[in-house]
Amino acid sequence: MGEWSILSSLLDKVQSHSTVVGKVWMCVLFLFRIFILAAGIDTIWGDEQANMNCNTKSPGCKNACYDRSFPMSHTRFWVLQILIVSTPTLIYLGHVLLVIRRENKLRRRLEQKLDKNGMIKAPKYSNEHGKVQLKGVLLVSYMIQLLFKIVLEVAFIVGQYYLYGFILMPNKISYSDYPCPSPVDCFISRPTEKNIFIVFMLAMAVLSVFLNFVEMFHLMISKMQERKRRNNGPIPPKEMHCFNKPNHNLSERVTFC
Repeated sequence: MGEWSILSSLLDKVQSHSTVVGKVWMCVLFLFRIFILAAGIDTIWGDEQANMNCNTKSPGCKNACYDRSFPMSHTRFWVLQILIVSTPTLIYLGHVLLVIRRENKLRRRLEQKLDKNGMIKAPKYSNEHGKVQLKGVLLVSYMIQLLFKIVLEVAFIVGQYYLYGFILMPNKISYSDYPCPSPVDCFISRPTEKNIFIVFMLAMAVLSVFLNFVEMFHLMISKMQERKRRNNGPIPPKEMHCFNKPNHNLSERVTFC
């Protein structure tokens, strides 16, 4: 589990900057994909090529049969899937941290100096505790990373079909090409147990796509309702709130926004 600690710690930071549905997606990723992959699948799969039994001892025949049937190990495929699908979320985290850092500098500037026009632009995406609001460019960034996660998950589901077939692992594999001298049958160890994990990981990928769709619709509906409340309620304040405050060091009044 140690090799997943860095990814887990980074994704854990995203939880405070995502929606409720996003937190559910993160729990699914942690508990049902990363934890299961790290704790159980390696033990069940092991060295699949060494455990495959063929009815021939011809040199290279078993290797060719395995390579034709499994161009990529299922475990390595799932590791690659988790890493690539998590990448848009990590990019979004980098954007959030950049926004928080920029607005923290802006807060320090509020206490130190003014710009040329005596106007200071107030931070609008984060508060003093580093909590961000999903609006403006952050909302766009969040929606884009959701869209990319959906596309990547679907691409891996389709890729799994083209690599291994859909979806179960066969008990027996037949191979008749070089270097096998004649048609050969190779038998896979524990195919039923492996099929359970194949179905489980595929179901988690489908659930991930579903949760990302739900989160996109949840954000769109919530923002539409928020805009509707603003339009039906009193006149909303402007994006930039300004007020005058006397400056004791200068003979003029200073405008804070």
